[in-house]
Amino acid sequence: MKKIALLLLFTLISISGVWAADPPPTVESNKTAIELVQTHADYVWTMVAAVLVFFMQAGFALVETGFTRAKNAINIMMKNLMDFSVGTLAFWAVGFGLMFGISKTGWIGTSGFFLSDFSPGSDPWVLAFWMFQVVFCATAATIVSGAMAERTKFSGYLLYSVFISALVYPVFGSWAWGSLYHGNGWLENLGFIDFAGSTVVHSVGGWAALAGTIVLGPRIGKYLKNGGIKPILGHNIPIAALGVFILWLGWFGFNPGSTTAANKDIAMIFVNTNLAAATAAVFAMFTSWIKFGKPDAGMSLNGALAGLVAITAGCANVTPLSSIIIGAIAGIIVVFSVIFFDRIRVDDPVGAISVHGVNGAWGTLAAGIFNIGGTSLKIIGVQLLGIGSCFIWTFLVAYVLFKIIDKTIGLRVSPEDEAKGLDHSEHGGNAYPDFAVSTYEQQ
Repeated sequence: MKKIALLLLFTLISISGVWAADPPPTVESNKTAIELVQTHADYVWTMVAAVLVFFMQAGFALVETGFTRAKNAINIMMKNLMDFSVGTLAFWAVGFGLMFGISKTGWIGTSGFFLSDFSPGSDPWVLAFWMFQVVFCATAATIVSGAMAERTKFSGYLLYSVFISALVYPVFGSWAWGSLYHGNGWLENLGFIDFAGSTVVHSVGGWAALAGTIVLGPRIGKYLKNGGIKPILGHNIPIAALGVFILWLGWFGFNPGSTTAANKDIAMIFVNTNLAAATAAVFAMFTSWIKFGKPDAGMSLNGALAGLVAITAGCANVTPLSSIIIGAIAGIIVVFSVIFFDRIRVDDPVGAISVHGVNGAWGTLAAGIFNIGGTSLKIIGVQLLGIGSCFIWTFLVAYVLFKIIDKTIGLRVSPEDEAKGLDHSEHGGNAYPDFAVSTYEQQ
């Protein structure tokens, strides 16, 4: 018993000595501890959000696959795999530096290429920030894939994915978001509102898709000689629907994650994002029901995406009620926009131009109209300037890029290869080997 008592006494004395050696907490030490916890939480939230946005690649792949024909499924999966892969390397080498490098003029960055801002032992925030930004860049690149599906050469696709990730997206991004790191964008200096990228990401992708679709031309059999329009149905709407649900989930990283901070602001951003998507899906459904006599699944699915795109600009600076209004208008717009582009013979198999380009513009304008801090003609003017400059920059550069690719390595596959399907002609495969796939196209 004596030994046990002595052991306990020695333990108590030792613990008391440790406690006595520790300095008492102070206001400053508590503040430092709190800041450290907040910093770690910011890193974790930003990385979790980046993972959710990365998962959107799966959503885009499934939406595009479901809305197109079975004979092109492998090609679509390869494109979505490779636009992220080659886009990652292009953004690492050039794009990130152009977008967020040091800029004194407000135009483009002049540092940060090859992630040169990071070195062992330095602040690793640039790594977390880069990871979050590269998945945004990949989103802009993959939007183009859907509009140009079923007739694009794989080699041409790889090349334009590199240029969109290295040049087209980063340059406009530097104008609107440069100050998020080291840059200094002229649009953001004017007060341009685009919190998570209705224009920076989605309209860039949508307007590049429009340019590519125009250069590429429609799919064989889509527009008949008598002036009629032949619907070319997607082969798997359930897969497309699953893709939309995945994208909806990913948007909870896309919009709230754009805070890059674990704070209470994300609550309203979550709510606004969800309300706009749900409302747009409902309004797109009813619009298609009135227009076509049936509640169309494809239009309803694209309606949800249109609402998500539209709320992305203003998700942090509009009220939940405003989000419902923004989503309702987006759901109506997307139906009529899809019909419009079809009538002017712009063949977009998945409605990417309408969902991302048109509703990206609407959402950016709406962010100014419904701004919680108040609106004015100046705010609306800046929003319109941002929308217009995005269209001019993206469409013109992308159009020239697609023309150059078309005249050099070629942008479109041959009619024979298009009829067989790109799975066979471009990849030597068959996504569904146990099923027969028709290759006949009405001329």
